[in-house]
Amino acid sequence: MSGSLRPYLDFAMDTAYQAGRLTLGCFSTGILPEMKPDDSLITSADRRAEEFIAGRIEKNYPDHAILGEEYGLREKGAASHRWIIDPIDGTIGFVHGVPLYGVLIGLEIEGSVEVGVAHFPALDEIVAAATGEGCFWNGRRLHVSTVSSLSRAFIVHCDVKNFDEYNRQVEWERIKNASYATTGLGDAYGYALVATGRAELMLDPRLHIWDCAPFPPILTEAGGYYGDWQGQITITADKALATSKALLPEVLRVIRGD
Repeated sequence: MSGSLRPYLDFAMDTAYQAGRLTLGCFSTGILPEMKPDDSLITSADRRAEEFIAGRIEKNYPDHAILGEEYGLREKGAASHRWIIDPIDGTIGFVHGVPLYGVLIGLEIEGSVEVGVAHFPALDEIVAAATGEGCFWNGRRLHVSTVSSLSRAFIVHCDVKNFDEYNRQVEWERIKNASYATTGLGDAYGYALVATGRAELMLDPRLHIWDCAPFPPILTEAGGYYGDWQGQITITADKALATSKALLPEVLRVIRGD
């Protein structure tokens, strides 16, 4: 399997980088957002980037399905391959000139995500992995942190209001009280921080499939875990966390309140 994934990984990295260049043309320019029905934001940069990514996929892999945040599912019969796209993860930050937004691309093969790329254009960072190929940060092999206790762990998280809104405040308080330090960097960059060993745990009480598609292979290949709050590797849960395999048992115990 791994030998066949390298072309997909190279394609996804190049596509994410080029889409990121498109977004940079609008970043910190005072671009005006629109409000979507779910109260989230969208800009012309989101649309242009998704159209660009989908267009490249359709040209190079015409038999593959595509699922994007902005334009939904483009089915190709019973396609075994599905690309999952978030053209700008962190649109609120993007609109406000915060450089932590990301371009996310994942490739699901027969129901399992095997290739993942998270590109952060304004930071010039790219984290990418494919099953069996390793995980790389700007071309350098990476690994999760070796910290093995929450008492020494640096925790990153989404907007703290989300823990209240989605009835996860109790679990959040347990994690916060057990940790060394926390900060609200949020969105995809939090998961990239865990994969690159710069943070020990990322928590998100609510997200969509396109928000997280790249991260199972990225965290797995970095020696870590991405999945739900019960220890299952998945991109379809409504909540997620990323951490090291060493910390995962303690994190799950604290979340459960054991």
